[in-house]
Amino acid sequence: MTQDEHVVLVNAQGEAIGTAAKSVVHGVNTPLHLAFSCYVFDGEGRVLLTRRASHKRTWPGVWTNSCCGHPLPGEPLAEAVARRLSYELGLAAESIELMLPGFAYRAVMQDGTMEHEMCPVYRAVVAGDPRPNPEEVGAARWMPWKEFTDDVLSGLLAISPWCGEQVPLLAALGGDPAAWPPADPAGLPPAARVSHRSAR
Repeated sequence: MTQDEHVVLVNAQGEAIGTAAKSVVHGVNTPLHLAFSCYVFDGEGRVLLTRRASHKRTWPGVWTNSCCGHPLPGEPLAEAVARRLSYELGLAAESIELMLPGFAYRAVMQDGTMEHEMCPVYRAVVAGDPRPNPEEVGAARWMPWKEFTDDVLSGLLAISPWCGEQVPLLAALGGDPAAWPPADPAGLPPAARVSHRSAR
């Protein structure tokens, strides 16, 4: 990734209002911008957890969902998910489907650094094990979905703030992640909706 990679800035209605360099976006006054989260599953219904690299700007060393990232300006979100799965984890997805189109959050670290994102959530299915990129991922492990959700909801597993907010919403879709119905792309923020398509 290059230092001049740009992210899409959005207003409260999710409309694109410009771009900014990713390298300068995350700070104490982080502007609202477009992102995504992805939960990767294998054929056994296990979810892939990752620990953020220790040098990450936000929440370093914290366990979280499989993959997060930002679409480039004009890039469909599903394509951004596929790009980051390859870059961060060396994975090629068999399917990538939208689950939570309207998810958004704001979280602040103890030092004041903020995440402030409209962050649709995706489910991906893969075959094979990850090959983590140490620039992004400190560790990765598979975990049965029910065990993961139980541990997050009971507070036994320390997890990133966005993942902590997403898990109850995903759990509400049903106990079997393979049976979750894909969401309507019409629910995406306008900045992401125009060029969205499901990747398979």
